[in-house]
Amino acid sequence: MPWALYLGCTVPVRNLNYEASVRRTAEKLGLDLVDLADFGCCGFPMKSLNAEEALVIAARNLALAQAAGCDVTAACSACAASLAEADHQLAHDPALAKRVNERLAEIGLKYTGGVRIRHFARLLYEEVGLERLRAAVVRPLTGYRFAPHYGCHYLKPSEAMDHFDSPDNPRTLAELIEALGAEAAAYPGLTDCCGGGVLGVEEGLAQVMAYGKLKRLTTLNVNGLVVICPFCNVMFEGQQKTIAKKFGEDLKVPLFFYPQLLGLALGIGQKELGFKLNRIKDKDMMKALEG
Repeated sequence: MPWALYLGCTVPVRNLNYEASVRRTAEKLGLDLVDLADFGCCGFPMKSLNAEEALVIAARNLALAQAAGCDVTAACSACAASLAEADHQLAHDPALAKRVNERLAEIGLKYTGGVRIRHFARLLYEEVGLERLRAAVVRPLTGYRFAPHYGCHYLKPSEAMDHFDSPDNPRTLAELIEALGAEAAAYPGLTDCCGGGVLGVEEGLAQVMAYGKLKRLTTLNVNGLVVICPFCNVMFEGQQKTIAKKFGEDLKVPLFFYPQLLGLALGIGQKELGFKLNRIKDKDMMKALEG
């Protein structure tokens, strides 16, 4: 079955390198990604104001995927969580599903369940698999060490995510990094929030939260921080220079979206993977991996 690529609101505007690397690595691995032009917001920003309205917004996207005969893979962790939670709620609450479908009927849609929702990293882990990823590597990242960052929404809510990894002691992203021949660093604060959730209401607090992890990483001798969420990237890369100036620190932690590292290991060129848009780079590493 094809996978409808759900980019959400942030990726197409602020993370074109993430989108490029997702598309290029999926192509290399033979994943059938399709674009549904009518996809809209996942509903996540509305949830704290009106949970049922947010659910209707999410269900609309699921109904579009169902009508197209597609499952859904999301590049954004919050989007994946919103869509998966919506599917879970509708499957377990018939009265709620009835109300939501009455709303969807106004625009000629209906959602009856059964669409699989996978974050792109989970898609790689489960549908492609570690063994196949290892076999596809032509440029092993041997000798490099990366810190994985899971973020808050990749594994939550656990019930909607089928408990595929532990939110308290996650391993899947580390295993994906290790499949490329690199080392995945274990470190205190592995599951800490990036601060992005409060950036719009308390910028100073958000920066303190991101600073804690960035400061810790400067002592770990890693080649960079690996993220799978666009807003985590906004905090750790987009805010890094501001945070460094604010706290008087020399912070230069390179950021990588996991599909970018995957693409390098698969032999894809840096230009195709959008590395020109990475703001903070390990120049020695990138030079060593040219070609």
